[in-house]
Amino acid sequence: MKEEEELRTKHLKALADKPETDTILEELVFGGEDEFVEKLIGHSKARHTVSGDLLESDSEEETSENAAPLARKPAWVDEEDEHEENIEMTHRYRKDIMKSKTETALSKEKLQARLQEQFQKAMGGVPSWACQGSKKRISKEDEESEEENDDNLLSKTGNLLSQSSYLSKGVIQIRKCINANHERLSRVPLTTVQFHPLAQVVMTAGFDRSVSLFQVDGKRNQKIQSIHLEKFPIYKAQFSADGEQVIATGLRSKMFYIYDMMGGNIITVPRIRGLEERVIQQFEVSPNGSFLLLNGSAGYLHLLSMKTKELIGSMKMNGKSMKAVFSPDSSKVFSNSDDGFVYVWDVRSRQCLNKFTDEGSICGTSIALSRDGRYISCGSNSGVVNIYNHEDCLQQTNPRPLKAIMNLVTSASSIIFNPQTEIMAVASNKTDDAVKLVHIPSFSVFSNFPGQNKKSIHLPRAMDFSPRSGYFSIANNKGEALLYRLKHYSDF
Repeated sequence: MKEEEELRTKHLKALADKPETDTILEELVFGGEDEFVEKLIGHSKARHTVSGDLLESDSEEETSENAAPLARKPAWVDEEDEHEENIEMTHRYRKDIMKSKTETALSKEKLQARLQEQFQKAMGGVPSWACQGSKKRISKEDEESEEENDDNLLSKTGNLLSQSSYLSKGVIQIRKCINANHERLSRVPLTTVQFHPLAQVVMTAGFDRSVSLFQVDGKRNQKIQSIHLEKFPIYKAQFSADGEQVIATGLRSKMFYIYDMMGGNIITVPRIRGLEERVIQQFEVSPNGSFLLLNGSAGYLHLLSMKTKELIGSMKMNGKSMKAVFSPDSSKVFSNSDDGFVYVWDVRSRQCLNKFTDEGSICGTSIALSRDGRYISCGSNSGVVNIYNHEDCLQQTNPRPLKAIMNLVTSASSIIFNPQTEIMAVASNKTDDAVKLVHIPSFSVFSNFPGQNKKSIHLPRAMDFSPRSGYFSIANNKGEALLYRLKHYSDF
């Protein structure tokens, strides 16, 4: 427990509030979050008219903080219940709630009161979910109806992390919201879901040849705009680091598109000079916004300038390059291969700094680094996800994992850490509902997600956390961007 508390403290120190200068710069670039969304809506009206009636959300009658809770009205009245009838208390199922041996019968009303009393005693009082109008920390939510959203605390993307307590392991407080792309569901698989780094916006993309943007509130998730790319089923789409552009690669094409959201223009990149690749699919944008990394064939990784889209240089590994990711400071690249090795590259020199074996891996399938730079996770085709200490991976050729997550039985296709490095999500796109949320730093799986409902997620294709972890989304093969509210986090 002491070690966990020390790790948590380090995590929070690494995630201190953004400097005021950063916030000012963001507002200078985007003119504030509201103006940014208004710009997107303006471009949408110029290019595509948003059609379809918005869903009218159900309203929930709220009570003031000091007001007494209202009594619930029964859904129906059974006439037979109105007749006075004594219940036999000597039955073996009712003996435990008898207060004396002479109490051989009770009326229905008294029996009901006795049962409520026994329940409250067992629960240590009336649980919050049983109280109508009970005030939650984030908002007044009704778990059954899910009518209220988190308007007040989720209206802006400012950092309220310092006000948040540590995330506990075991059971995670999570609520299913209306789908993020409810206003534009796809009939074919989605391949991308990603939250905008600065605004309360989420992007989806997939085989329907479209990139769509939605304003996230967990209640309506209004569509802002959709961009259609003719004859271009999208393999992957990603925001630029500054959030001004969207890069999209195709399923069977060497060209890719860039959508300039500020100008409302679509830029075609037909080919890269000096790059001999027949298909470009997998790519990554560096956190500092300077580089674009393309996964090539025959073990090549190609580093491009994000500004000019020109080739800077290439890196070559022995096996086939499966996935690659930048370090948080953009100085290094970690890539895994189909022979079970992980390579560490220096971005500036494009030289290999280290090559280590992913323990037990025959073929690497996914890789991720935590935002605070402490952990690196490697997934394999067996479904095992190994979590390593970042420093060990820089210095050792056979590092021992801190933990092996073995809850997936098919290939681990996706791994992502939340911004606070308190949750790691792992998924397999080969099995329905194969998504697990792992608590960091205890490395234990939350027991209540995805729950007992079969095929509620289907085949997960992509995942993402919102900038402050208020929301978590999963894109699946049914064209849905499932949206979940993580109640522990008070901000978007």
